[in-house]
Amino acid sequence: MNASLVGIIIGAGVLLLLLMSAVKIVPEYERGVIFRLGRIIGAKGPGLFFIIPVVDRMFRVSLRTVTMDIPPQDVITKDNVTVRVNAVTYFNVVDPNRSVVAIEDHIKGTSQIAQTTLRSILGQVDLDELLVNRDEINQRLQRIIDDVTNPWGVKVTLVEVKDVELPEAMRRAMARQAEAERDRRAKVIHAKGEFEAAQTLADAAERIEGHPAAMHLRILSTMAEISSERNSTLIFPLPMEVLRLVDMLRPSDAAPGAARTA
Repeated sequence: MNASLVGIIIGAGVLLLLLMSAVKIVPEYERGVIFRLGRIIGAKGPGLFFIIPVVDRMFRVSLRTVTMDIPPQDVITKDNVTVRVNAVTYFNVVDPNRSVVAIEDHIKGTSQIAQTTLRSILGQVDLDELLVNRDEINQRLQRIIDDVTNPWGVKVTLVEVKDVELPEAMRRAMARQAEAERDRRAKVIHAKGEFEAAQTLADAAERIEGHPAAMHLRILSTMAEISSERNSTLIFPLPMEVLRLVDMLRPSDAAPGAARTA
């Protein structure tokens, strides 16, 4: 009696274990890839489903986006400048079956191909292009890595170059270049200002020459500005006609020479 009871208990326990191993629950962000006697039969989930114990084997695959840092890479650019670059990539599994069958570890494989592609692409561009055309380089990296990982059932959605570390000597050279460029711009702006001021003064002189009364008004305005400062400056207004008369009455330089010759 006791032996039969023990057998029933053992049988019930084995049956319970088989039932527990047959029942699988997969969350919304995962899929269960089922292998039956070594052959893949497809991905199941999300939710509750059953497998055949001992015969079936399940691998869980996450469909969530993975954010992975690409370790810093020492890269020699096209113009022979050594830089240290790190980046980040975003990818997710779109085909659970291929992510299990086509590659042993799709996360490690994506990491390795991202590192090699980063060194390869950045070695084909100049330093200025790396610093300026960051978006274009990111798109090239994303496209190339995605083409490689597509047979694995992995979709690379984004690759971003985060930081570019330059040598100290290159930083100083770039600082001197930026300073020289700003000095050049300042000189050009100052020259343009002088040219515009000269052009404006020439236009004003032509306008005043056509209207002599404008000169008198300008003189009176200048006198009013000087007198408002409460200083000891004395002003003697002298009409321009007097200066013109003096200039006309002054003998020319050629006259004495001509008289002596006569």
